[in-house]
Amino acid sequence: MRSIARAPIVVLGLLFLAADFGQTASQNPAVGHPLSAPLVAQCDPGQPGGRLTLVITNSPLTFNPVLVMDNSSDAVVRMISGTLVNLDAVTQEPKPGLAESWSVAPDQKAWTFKLRPGLRWSDGETLTAADVVFTWNEVMYNPDLNRFMYDLFRIGGKNFAVSQVDELTVRVVTPEVFAPFAEFFGSVAILPKHTLARDVKEGRFFTVYGPDARPEKILSCGPYRVKQSRPGKFVLLERNPEYWVVDKQGRRLPYFDEVMFTVADGPAAAARLFLDRKSDAADAVRPEDYDSFKQAAAGGRLRLVELGADAGCELLCFNQNPGADAAGRPLVSPAKLKWFRNKKFRQAVSCALNRDRLAREVYGGRAQPISSFVSPENKKWNNPDVPHYTYDPARARALFAEAGLLDRNHDGILRGADGTPVEIMLTSNAGNPRREHCAQVMADDLWKLGVKVNLQFVDFRALVEKLNGTFDYECVLMGLGGGGVDPASQMNVLKSGDLLHQWFPRQKTPATDWEARIDALMDDQMRTLDFPRRKKDYDEVQAILAEELPMIYAVTPAACAAIRTGLGNTRPSGLTPYHMTWNIEELYFSKP
Repeated sequence: MRSIARAPIVVLGLLFLAADFGQTASQNPAVGHPLSAPLVAQCDPGQPGGRLTLVITNSPLTFNPVLVMDNSSDAVVRMISGTLVNLDAVTQEPKPGLAESWSVAPDQKAWTFKLRPGLRWSDGETLTAADVVFTWNEVMYNPDLNRFMYDLFRIGGKNFAVSQVDELTVRVVTPEVFAPFAEFFGSVAILPKHTLARDVKEGRFFTVYGPDARPEKILSCGPYRVKQSRPGKFVLLERNPEYWVVDKQGRRLPYFDEVMFTVADGPAAAARLFLDRKSDAADAVRPEDYDSFKQAAAGGRLRLVELGADAGCELLCFNQNPGADAAGRPLVSPAKLKWFRNKKFRQAVSCALNRDRLAREVYGGRAQPISSFVSPENKKWNNPDVPHYTYDPARARALFAEAGLLDRNHDGILRGADGTPVEIMLTSNAGNPRREHCAQVMADDLWKLGVKVNLQFVDFRALVEKLNGTFDYECVLMGLGGGGVDPASQMNVLKSGDLLHQWFPRQKTPATDWEARIDALMDDQMRTLDFPRRKKDYDEVQAILAEELPMIYAVTPAACAAIRTGLGNTRPSGLTPYHMTWNIEELYFSKP
């Protein structure tokens, strides 16, 4: 499940499904129109040619960038899409894309984008400001079509005013200052008006770029376009002859002639394909595969790249929802709800968790303890001075006592004032061995302090339904990750009225003073372009979260990637899921 825009994403987990694809179709000529104002890549000039092979664990569900909600679709769609602004995954700075420049008026609300002249879609038709306006006014601001990002680009219930000044100029006026405007607005994929306008009008938007679409119907303004696809087997991309980027020698990018996505039966099979030299890059190396990859790297078969802590983490979340189900029964029993809404209880649980043990036993040392909302790797925004409730059994016992939970019968079991034993159901998704092992270790740590934890593993669909639909859970172990580095990418987790505010989502008004304060701080930091002010607000948000612990952070895996030897222009980044291939248009084979 994902949140907000394509580039900054928050992921609780991913559901992968297979789908049918169309067959090979005729394509446009390989030579595109001349470029009048190309973007010049700052990479070293490379050698054109060859096919890069990558692995995805499921067939894509869609080729429509607005509808992407799974990793496999995103892996493909990112290569056939173009955006006004490109985000450099290493520097995190916005760079020119389809727009060669942009500016903001003194009021910091009126923005102007200048498209580069001579842009074309992969079918040879011109790409103009009309496409940008269509993308926003007809699709992004249509809640029936844009179900995932609609609220992100609205302020106080008002849309941004997007208009065409001339063929190459777009004007955007926001109701109020919108801090991450260039990165967020600029990172939305632009859609072709000349082919999709009728599909939108006649209700075919959800299917026109579906998995069974003919390749020539799927227009691209990115480095590649769809050439061929087979269900459960592969998706083959070829160079987009109309791509608008060149290298320093004036040679049109991308360098690879083709990119092949092979569909593997799960992560283990994907790792085997790479180790068997049947793929060229592994953007994420799982901890359980690390030793095999390290051995292969020692033999010179691949290059292993350590990227520090991953952007995601494993966390516990207690259900603080005071509501009732359709039959009028409380979602959480009153006694347990009292515990869960007591920050002393949550702090005690945090102090009970041996994070070093989790990193050692569950991840084989390929993880590090984490106790704050923002990863230390995000140096721009991380607040290192937040409170820390780390492993300390004695402190955990004292905090449980402050919450009114004591070993009243001297039998090692904590009980409330009414004698109710502290017993909790911890739910997580089945089929994830690391997460199941993590839950077992957590249950063991808590049992040592007198808290009985029963484990429940359900399929991911059921877990999502419990979290976002029925709210029928007590405690959940889940992953949070994939979000962008900017605070705006976390809005739908932190704002009390939003869907991913997991401990009590979609509140009509903030349930607590501290949630109201977070709401105010997150709104305030979004309404200024002044970085020190934004940083001050977000530092306080992190401090509140670290004290209140609505989400109890456990460990963050070590990020590691691998790539075959002989690939040039790699610029590894730990701040994107595509650690090695985010700059796909610049990569090339320096050796056969």
